[in-house]
Amino acid sequence: RATWLAWPHHEPDWPGKFGAIPWVYAEIVRVLARAEPVEVLCQSVEAVEAAGAILRAHAVDERRVRLHVVPTDRVWLRDSAPTGVLDAQGRPAFVGWAFNAWAKYDNFAEDLNVGAAVARIAGLPLHTPARDGTRIVLEGGGIEVNGAGLVMVTEEWLLSDTQVRNPGFGRADYETVFADWLGATRTIWLGEGCVGDDTHGHVDDVARFVSADTVVLAFEPDPADENHRRSVDNLRRLQTDAASRALRVVRLPYPGAVVMDGVRLPASYANFYVANGVVLVPTFNDPSDRRALTVLAELMPDRTVVGIHAVDLVWGLGTLHCLTQQEPRGASQGVSPPAWRRSSRAPS
Repeated sequence: RATWLAWPHHEPDWPGKFGAIPWVYAEIVRVLARAEPVEVLCQSVEAVEAAGAILRAHAVDERRVRLHVVPTDRVWLRDSAPTGVLDAQGRPAFVGWAFNAWAKYDNFAEDLNVGAAVARIAGLPLHTPARDGTRIVLEGGGIEVNGAGLVMVTEEWLLSDTQVRNPGFGRADYETVFADWLGATRTIWLGEGCVGDDTHGHVDDVARFVSADTVVLAFEPDPADENHRRSVDNLRRLQTDAASRALRVVRLPYPGAVVMDGVRLPASYANFYVANGVVLVPTFNDPSDRRALTVLAELMPDRTVVGIHAVDLVWGLGTLHCLTQQEPRGASQGVSPPAWRRSSRAPS
């Protein structure tokens, strides 16, 4: 039904490069608004006005965008916003996981409220999974589904440090959560995420479904690159799973290493975002950009594939899939463009 974003404001996520980031966001919104409504969370009324000015400068279709005053700590809504699902009757709802800022940062009080705010604005039910009275901690960037019962995650994300998210949880516990809340009948366990990932190995930088029976895997052929060992292991795991089901595995290249201030960044074409009729793909001024765009265009011929320059964006340790969250459309819903709202507030 729509894509949700949070307007960038946390300068420490992009030290020295923050000035460029709102303009990258404006380009993302411009492309998305051609395809579907875009809902944008902003820190304040003043932030709404500033975002609106930048969006107008980028000729964004104002009829397709709403700006809401909903404060956040960071803008990575893939992880802090709720996960969209459909119930047995095809009605949309949200699953609101608990969020602890990847067990790395202590400023996440505002992000904890994002799920409830998004659900209120959307007018959808919000379910909050818990066990023994404690909410379950997960992030959307670690979950990849094919819409037909398969979910794909990494062991690094959930099993490498069992104290990070849900103490006491093991493989079977997570598979039960995925079955109960995502309708997943089978879980594919990959190994590690990509080099430079700040989230303990989210799957959305390494492997993504492009259809119910096709998965693209970010694969690094150079043995001297640390992503090689990781991608070889993940390929082996996918091929083993594919042997027992009709699952096609297609290799997606990595760009060359993107480094800032000596830090290897999680640059990956796998962090693309699929919207209605369009796929946004991060690009890195790299010769592999063309190959990655071609692979994805051939696999999703019903959508227009658009590259979004992400060299500045990835300095924040995430790109397009990380910053977006989709709101599902129910079986009986249409897509009606909302009117632009420059200073709307989340309902109380």
